[in-house]
Amino acid sequence: MDFTPSEEQAAAQGLAARIFGDLSTHDRLVAAGSGTDAGLWKELCAAGLPGAVEETGLLGLVLLAEEQGRTTAQVPFTASCVYGLLAVAEHGTDEQRGRLMPSFRDGTAVATGAFQARGTVQAESVGGPSAAGDAEAGGWLNGSVPLVPWLRDATHVLVAAADRSLWIVRTTDPGVVTEPVETTAPWSAGRLVLAGAAAERLGGSGTYEEVLATARTAFAGVQAGVCAGSLARAVEHTGTREQFGRTLSTNQAVLLRAADAYMDTEAIRVTAYEAAWRHDEGLTYGEQALTAAWWASEAGKRVVHAGQHLHGGTGADLDHPVHRHFLWGRQLDAHLGGSGTVLQELGELLVKEGPE
Repeated sequence: MDFTPSEEQAAAQGLAARIFGDLSTHDRLVAAGSGTDAGLWKELCAAGLPGAVEETGLLGLVLLAEEQGRTTAQVPFTASCVYGLLAVAEHGTDEQRGRLMPSFRDGTAVATGAFQARGTVQAESVGGPSAAGDAEAGGWLNGSVPLVPWLRDATHVLVAAADRSLWIVRTTDPGVVTEPVETTAPWSAGRLVLAGAAAERLGGSGTYEEVLATARTAFAGVQAGVCAGSLARAVEHTGTREQFGRTLSTNQAVLLRAADAYMDTEAIRVTAYEAAWRHDEGLTYGEQALTAAWWASEAGKRVVHAGQHLHGGTGADLDHPVHRHFLWGRQLDAHLGGSGTVLQELGELLVKEGPE
């Protein structure tokens, strides 16, 4: 395994770090409230970063997602790349790729995913077989998903039906209702209600599992960035804040807590890199994606709690930047499915596959 970024991946990550670092500032995030920073999204698209993911692969996306998480940038970047660009590129028909990919590349279309287990979407297929094999050309969807991140920005939603078939729905079509929902993290979330909504099938058997693994890997990358950003703020705070005549960072308990948080962050990062690398190499990566998701969920909670605690009373201030990392870390834990659920799923997969 070699996780060293290629020249193209390193260039894209450097560009993303500069744009996110320059524009995703505390003042701009405050001004954006719980919504999206439209100016930042415009800059990312003008720089060609969504389209770059098509060339740099899932590992490239994980590297870029880290930079989004590091600055808690309020844009649908990772979601649109996962549920739109990569999903259609890897599982769409030639017609779907030709029609949808250009707008996902330049950011004029934004995708998100409705994959929550609590969703009650039922699909009724119509039409003949598509180029995806056992997939159907179209259908109608009924049901609802209570929470979909970035739904208020989305032009397209990749909906997982109860039978684990995947469907692309346009948010402006008849029968599609989006209702704003506020969550702990400012992700422009909403409730999706489908009442006889026209939809087109994406992929066939196994596509749900593959897209879900890709999404878990990418959002583990976001969590690695969130944790790295939280830890960096804690290091800065404890290295400058004095108590009893010395900086907080000279206290052994503080050092150990920060060291544990660093190791957890690196574990999230390396497991996400491994899963992404295996995907790009055409290897099976279901176990690795679940492993990355578990580390991001379980260890991510520890890191953002540590970052907040190391700020002392300041960490409890809702207006302090470190609190945003805490909210993102907890929301990502839920979005990934929760560490207990993910661990159970990983165990079931290992039992199913048996010893090598």
